[in-house]
Amino acid sequence: MNRWWRLILVLSALVFLVPGVWAFGWPRSFYEYVARFEPFNLHLFHDAGAFQIGIGAALLAAVVWRDALLVGLFGGAVGAVVHGVSHIVDRNLGGNPADPWVLSALAVLLTVATAVRFAAVYRTEPDDGGDVASTRT
Repeated sequence: MNRWWRLILVLSALVFLVPGVWAFGWPRSFYEYVARFEPFNLHLFHDAGAFQIGIGAALLAAVVWRDALLVGLFGGAVGAVVHGVSHIVDRNLGGNPADPWVLSALAVLLTVATAVRFAAVYRTEPDDGGDVASTRT
């Protein structure tokens, strides 16, 4: 990948990550400075931040990894983990009582799938000389 694609991916990732982390971590500040849509909804900002963080993570992963499935799984896993945290933190704000459990299970599933795919794509095997060589599937 040439440097222009890398630059585009990194800048695009920042466009998602900066507001995503801001909305998730400091939702009241994000509301006051960026998204003043009445009424303030804490959980909405937590969820919006979670999904922005997942998209940004996928764009950054694309800078490092060439495997589309791995990149997609990683972005989905990051978004799902933060989304699960959002529902755990906001469980007293309403919603379905099963949401934290269901969303956390999805996050675990996607994280395990990401690890399995990573291991399949970047596994190391000894070559004929006994050295370790990376293979990609």
